[in-house]
Amino acid sequence: MAPRARPPFRADHVGSLLRPPRLLRARADHAEGRIDADELRGVEDDAIREAVAMQRDAGLASATDGEFRRASWHMDFIYQLGGVSQVEGERIHVKFRNEEGEYDFSPPAMRVDGPVRIERTIFGDAFSFLRNSVTDATPKLTIPSPSMVHYRGGNSAIDRTVYPEIEAFWDDLSAAYADEVQRLYELGCRYLQLDDTSLAYVNDPAQREHIAAIGGDPEHLHEGYITNINRALAGRPEGLTVTTHMCRGNAQSMWAAEGSYEFVAERLFSDLEVDGFFLEYDDARSGGFEPLRFVPAGKCVVLGLVTTKRPQLEERDLLKRRIEEASRYVDVDQLCLSPQCGFSSTVEGNRLTIADQVRKLELVVETAAEVWG
Repeated sequence: MAPRARPPFRADHVGSLLRPPRLLRARADHAEGRIDADELRGVEDDAIREAVAMQRDAGLASATDGEFRRASWHMDFIYQLGGVSQVEGERIHVKFRNEEGEYDFSPPAMRVDGPVRIERTIFGDAFSFLRNSVTDATPKLTIPSPSMVHYRGGNSAIDRTVYPEIEAFWDDLSAAYADEVQRLYELGCRYLQLDDTSLAYVNDPAQREHIAAIGGDPEHLHEGYITNINRALAGRPEGLTVTTHMCRGNAQSMWAAEGSYEFVAERLFSDLEVDGFFLEYDDARSGGFEPLRFVPAGKCVVLGLVTTKRPQLEERDLLKRRIEEASRYVDVDQLCLSPQCGFSSTVEGNRLTIADQVRKLELVVETAAEVWG
């Protein structure tokens, strides 16, 4: 076994990073009109350069911009799709929880009120800045998967005068994503990650009840999502690595769903045309490694064994034992290691410090070196 020459890497991470205090202040100042967009971008630029250097110093072979220009890991992308509008005054209600209690997370709602299309390369400028800031690592861009455009509101969020037949919506959405992927490749992107909570959420019986309640098909929704992601990726350029990350919710150290990957595993691992799977495995809420038996040769699994939800540092020997346990179901040479999710899926971030974050990333790098060399 040896380090991997292409992504996903033996030691990797999901994408988002804790925002430094001065960036949070700048965002607040911009919202209140105290600084203009150019001043905010200057603060973002400096923070991203420092984040790239931090990832390099931690020993990572990939680098993201920490999603520092976003407030939300997915809605900042989705609202930039042509044909998608933010619904003012209307909100989605998602129940997040942890050991301490519950939190009603209410991001703004969305509606598909026109033909879905790419009007400009979404996050194109952000990726170009990242690429120019990286010297000896692979720049990685994270975007929400096509599934997330549908999962947030279901069919009821799609204007039926625009799309009388739901299949036409999926035709346009898949084509828009294919266009975005090609545009990003032309900007130099060679490592793209599709973040998709829906394929993890549907493992939770409570989430399947919700899907049924809003008129969806909880038993087969994931199959349709996999089909349409594949359509979006069917013509992707040679040399572009695409991974997907699937977690059960990550907001201010809370989560929204639970359950093993078993419900989706056979179709997910056998049929989804990506190069690697970033999977959440930081606690019992995620179930066991048995679903990995469906992972075919040639696909990588990035085990999210290090939590981003708590500051306590995991024991390296325990991480190695868990990697060994996972290797009973998929060859260890197909495995990699990462934190289970981003450190800051929303701008508020999880409940740990930037110093804690650095130690977690260093632990991933050090453990991977001991396991794979």
